[in-house]
Amino acid sequence: MATCATHSSLMLAYAAASTRSQDLTPTPSLFSFASPRPNNLSVPLLLLGGSRERRCAAIERASNRYFQVVVSAVAAEADLDTEEDAEQTATATAVLDPPKPKKGKAALVLKRDRTRSKRFLEIQKLRETKKEYDVTAAISLLKQTANTRFVESVEAHFRLNIDPKYNDQQLRATVSLPKGTGQTVIVAVLAQGEKVDEAKNAGADIVGSDDLIEQIKGGFMEFDKLIASPDMMVKVAGLGKILGPRGLMPNPKAGTVTANIPQAIEEFKKGKVEFRADKTGIVHIPFGKVNFTEEDLLINFLAAVKSVETNKPKGAKGVYWKSAHICSSMGPSIKLNIREMIDFKPPAAN
Repeated sequence: MATCATHSSLMLAYAAASTRSQDLTPTPSLFSFASPRPNNLSVPLLLLGGSRERRCAAIERASNRYFQVVVSAVAAEADLDTEEDAEQTATATAVLDPPKPKKGKAALVLKRDRTRSKRFLEIQKLRETKKEYDVTAAISLLKQTANTRFVESVEAHFRLNIDPKYNDQQLRATVSLPKGTGQTVIVAVLAQGEKVDEAKNAGADIVGSDDLIEQIKGGFMEFDKLIASPDMMVKVAGLGKILGPRGLMPNPKAGTVTANIPQAIEEFKKGKVEFRADKTGIVHIPFGKVNFTEEDLLINFLAAVKSVETNKPKGAKGVYWKSAHICSSMGPSIKLNIREMIDFKPPAAN
């Protein structure tokens, strides 16, 4: 019996000596899987019968099992310490090694600017992004930003407080620009009888009846405006799927269905522009070219603003104007001061 006790005590002493004092303190996470516990082994060992050799063998087996549990727990804890040290080392390395600074377009704050050309990024520096300009200053700045090799168009974009999915909030009208659009407009006319000669004498580029309808069905679209007399609308109705998506379908609100064909041709040749609100409530109106003088652009722009204000839908409630911007075809947008734009009065002519 003394021999068994001595052997067991020597094994426990070896386990204690080979570990740190804090490693022998069992934690629930490590020893929750160690089964059976040594304390639970003492009761059945006392009840064992038989010879002394049998009891000594049982005690030795229990001691070996306990030794294996202690060594496994210490090894597991050592592995955890090693992993924590590795994580701390990696974190320290990440802190000590900051990411390399980005260069070129990758360093730009706004992602959309990373796809812009060098020319656009340079002219964008001429304006302040969040500043609201008055009309005269905005037009002057617009002419500075238009520096392409071709003559750019000038556009106005108005966001209105309307929802076009409702019939009483739809906006579709025309505006006659006093200084013209700067573009050559090709006008086609659908008429019959005496109105054919009237259209030709008024300067229509293309005039026809059933023959022109058949050409359009075959894919002919070499015109900018299509004007029709009221008696031709029965035949024109079948062209809705072709002309509608292109914005060329004759409509009384757009002034392209009229009995006075010569007057309509003259107006569109001089600069009459059709506009309508898109599904998001935004109106897009071209009002000239960048080679116009600032005075001419101002006059055309004010005519566009007046037309949008005059044709305000009946269902529009609350604040009508939400925002207004102008820009050239290839330039950045310039935000306008809404109140100053609406109340602006052109200087009196000398």
